Amino acid sequence: MSEVVRLERHDVVAIVTVNSPPVNALSAAVRGGILECMKEAIADSGVKAIVLTCAGRTFIAGADITEFGKPPKPPGLSEVLLEIENSPKPIVAAIHGTALGGGLEVALACHFRVATRDAKLGLPEVKLGLLPGAGGTQRLPRAVGPELAVRMIVGGDPISATDALKNGLIEEIVEDPAAGGEAFARKVLADNRPLRKLRDDDSKLAAAKADRSIFTNAVAAMTRRARGLEAPFAAADAVGAAIDLPFDEGLKKEREGFLKLVASDQSKAQRYAFFSEREAAKISGVPDGTRPRKVERVAIIGAGTMGGGIAMSFANAGIPVILIETGEEQLKRGMGVMQKNYDASAARGGIPADAPAKRMGLINGVVGLEHVRDADLVIEAVFETMAVKKEVFTALDKFAKPGAVLASNTSYLNIDQIAEVTNRPQDVLGMHFFSPANVMKLCEIVRAARTAPDVLTTAVAVARKIAKVPAVVGVCDGFVGNRMLAQRAKQAEKLLFEGALPQQVDAVVTRFGMPMGPFAMGDLAGLDIGWRSRKDRGIKSEIADALCEAGRFGQKTGKGYYRYEGGSRSPLPDPEVEKLIDETLQRLGRKRRAVSDEEILERMMYPMINEGARILEEKIAARPSDIDVIWLYGYGWPIYRGGPMYYADGVGLKPIAERLSYYARQTDDPSLEPAPLLRHLAAEGKTFASLAQSAKAA
Repeated sequence: MSEVVRLERHDVVAIVTVNSPPVNALSAAVRGGILECMKEAIADSGVKAIVLTCAGRTFIAGADITEFGKPPKPPGLSEVLLEIENSPKPIVAAIHGTALGGGLEVALACHFRVATRDAKLGLPEVKLGLLPGAGGTQRLPRAVGPELAVRMIVGGDPISATDALKNGLIEEIVEDPAAGGEAFARKVLADNRPLRKLRDDDSKLAAAKADRSIFTNAVAAMTRRARGLEAPFAAADAVGAAIDLPFDEGLKKEREGFLKLVASDQSKAQRYAFFSEREAAKISGVPDGTRPRKVERVAIIGAGTMGGGIAMSFANAGIPVILIETGEEQLKRGMGVMQKNYDASAARGGIPADAPAKRMGLINGVVGLEHVRDADLVIEAVFETMAVKKEVFTALDKFAKPGAVLASNTSYLNIDQIAEVTNRPQDVLGMHFFSPANVMKLCEIVRAARTAPDVLTTAVAVARKIAKVPAVVGVCDGFVGNRMLAQRAKQAEKLLFEGALPQQVDAVVTRFGMPMGPFAMGDLAGLDIGWRSRKDRGIKSEIADALCEAGRFGQKTGKGYYRYEGGSRSPLPDPEVEKLIDETLQRLGRKRRAVSDEEILERMMYPMINEGARILEEKIAARPSDIDVIWLYGYGWPIYRGGPMYYADGVGLKPIAERLSYYARQTDDPSLEPAPLLRHLAAEGKTFASLAQSAKAA
């Protein structure tokens, strides 16, 4: 008998238990074990019904994706499912935790399903650039109807046990999976219930067969935001095959779609992103066994845009927070903005109707820094100037209890300098949230020179608890994301001086897959912020300054690099901006030239990649994949392109280094010369990925 799957007899009921921690993934050993146990139970004349359940914290949570790209090991999942589905004896899947991907496909091949109340069931393969490849696209529409099947398969989000019961995906909600599954199996035997094979039951497809718009409308709703992605459309086609074709032909169509996607560049990039996110939570240079500090009470200083968003992130995770302001007026304004955001979310159906009251109830707004006294973690989110930050941390040193973790939500400033004003630099680090903090997933965890290992592990653990993706970085101006972004901004500005227009640059960047281009982004943030900063530092930027002098501050004034009509956020090209650029260039004695889209793309992406190489050289980031995670979750880099360093490996480091040298000469900008690391890897024909492989080998 398999080590990871065991078979027990409880008189006429056989219990098949998968025990392959931590998530009972469908490895070759698990597949083989299930097949072996099923065959034995089916062959045993004393067994009249079979229950499939799992030990540990979850049902089968999916395929073993470490097997992707490797030669397949028998038995295949389809062979296992065929054995289950064709069993002459009833088989009940008893689900707890999560039944995801291949795990739900196993459950769908069973004749009956029961689940615990807190279980989640889903087919999230689309998030890895795939579609379910073992009958999920054919059996799920037959279980719940095509509309919900499209939502689950094309959208990739799981449903609760309550929804599963309501829609016929499970037969019953049980307290304990094994005992509940066994009790249900005995009921099936007592009632002599016929076996329900989903492959033979087309009843829930009838409406969509008669009126295909039921299906097409559901697909349109789910693919609205799937710009540039292949998998959602391939998944929709496979579900469509369940409506249009007999079961076995539909299975064939599903398999073709799966094999095409699994070999695609997009899916490879999405799987890379999945593993990179997991890898980012591993902190280099921290002793094994370092435990995080206990965090039961959290205080946030500043109820502005960032502080409010961070407070909402904690409340969304059910964690109470104290939100501290300097005055009643600011506090009232901040609490009002959060209430408005929650109400708008509830009105859109994004959160339950009772969620705004519950979540606001977890945010305790107070005035005065002395209220940090009981907090285990304090996150400062005040104005982004060193003087203000130092003032706050000097006060925190006085009021915060010993051992409290003190974090600064800064996007640029030196954490070492902030830590110096305290008598506890070991407790200080950066937690750089991205705006809007209640929506954006990334949190750059900034390790200062004297940050204690357990403080670092605490920040990473807390970030994960509030559903953020943490990435540990070192101290430098702008850390990883903003430091790279500054290189793109510099080139975007230069391109205007050479003849490109804002709309051309932005179009190239959005076609690449970014949510918005640099100029639309500038308009959204407000051009006056950069203008003020330049004036403080005595720097000029002729075109941007001219826009601000003309009162064009971006969206808030209805015009910036673009114009915005009637309160709309849609940028419209403005002939006045082109005229202003022309006049500025004439005044400076410069001539416009035709700039190709190819040049724009290279000058937007390659200098950022070059900066990424410098960041790795300086050990500001531990791994190229950490840089990619930061760009994927903090800046909207398209997931199907894997991140800037992954993208660079795909293009080839040699051509990138050559083009950077070319642009350094053409634009007389030595900062574009390839970084030593990039030059070295390019000369040896290596990739950024090879750095991670070498580190692992060492």
